[in-house]
Amino acid sequence: MENDVVILTINDCPGMRVVRVIGAVYGTGVRSRNIVGNFLGGVRAFFGGKQAGYLKMIAQTRDDALEQLAEHARSLGANAVLGMRFDSGEFDTGQWQAMNEVTAYVAAGVVDGLL
Repeated sequence: MENDVVILTINDCPGMRVVRVIGAVYGTGVRSRNIVGNFLGGVRAFFGGKQAGYLKMIAQTRDDALEQLAEHARSLGANAVLGMRFDSGEFDTGQWQAMNEVTAYVAAGVVDGLL
């Protein structure tokens, strides 16, 4: 795609030169499992072990946040973000429903030297 945004967690990359800093960009994803998934996850948690349903939900939430981050950067004219970070949390809605939230954030810019 012509308007791809390179997302890196490192602060610099050999062969790339930042020619303009645009500013802060972010993307946030929020997801929850349905009531059955939450109940079954609670049963599994009681006995211990891997929580495959929650792992899938967290991965999807993270992907949502990255997609929104790239779109925000692209909308401002950026072609790259360097030093991207995640912040995540969970909150309880009080009705057998836990929500997972992931935010990706960074300063976006324009770089040259992209392959």
